[in-house]
Amino acid sequence: MELRRNRGSLVLAASCVVGGVTVLAVGGDRVLRTLVALGAVVLGGVVLLRPFRFVIGPDGLDVRRPGLRGTYRWDQFDALALADGPPVQGRPWTPRLLGVPGAALPPEVRAGARHPVDGRAAVELLDLAQVRQTPDEVADALARYAADRFTDARARTTAGLVGVDLDFAESLRGYRTERIDELVRRAQAALAHGDAAARQAARAEIEQARAAGLPVALRGYSVLQVDVALDALCAALADPAATDRKTAP
Repeated sequence: MELRRNRGSLVLAASCVVGGVTVLAVGGDRVLRTLVALGAVVLGGVVLLRPFRFVIGPDGLDVRRPGLRGTYRWDQFDALALADGPPVQGRPWTPRLLGVPGAALPPEVRAGARHPVDGRAAVELLDLAQVRQTPDEVADALARYAADRFTDARARTTAGLVGVDLDFAESLRGYRTERIDELVRRAQAALAHGDAAARQAARAEIEQARAAGLPVALRGYSVLQVDVALDALCAALADPAATDRKTAP
């Protein structure tokens, strides 16, 4: 799967070039105006001409972007995760693809982020704001090719799941609130205080309840939101790095 660069950044860059060229063509004696126009042309040209390639394939990743260039095999990463990025200047967050370096990853690929589940040092491979494909499309490709190395951790970091009330919207024909509250409460308790056996039991309870069919009410919790949260809880409960968590007093 080859990802395509987001059109938005290209349109802005092209506008800078056109605007700068127009100002230069009009001419004038003002040095400042000329310098600004030249700056706009250079900036836009850099954005338009810089290479971008990001391919997710059976053997790994082929990356050509500013700050990261190379072909990386799946076995060069100990783990990969799609995680929520921080809000930037009031804009909503966009997911980022993070990779935990394995022993075979070249040393020049430096880790500057953290895995959202276990906190291991990770490399930011891609900000999905840069591409046209949706996060779900990217997640599907990663799940297909990276298999067990990949975790879809969007809106589902362990820290965001423990000790907080998950605020589900209510909708018609949603999941029955009492049953969901019970499952979430037990899973959060296992994450916060439980040992490996307790987390395994909490995860098994969620999986069994879903396999049997979660009860639906005339008015209940949003099915989509609950499904995402339960996926997140199961992923956190299954995290092997959490097995050494000490029971809180």
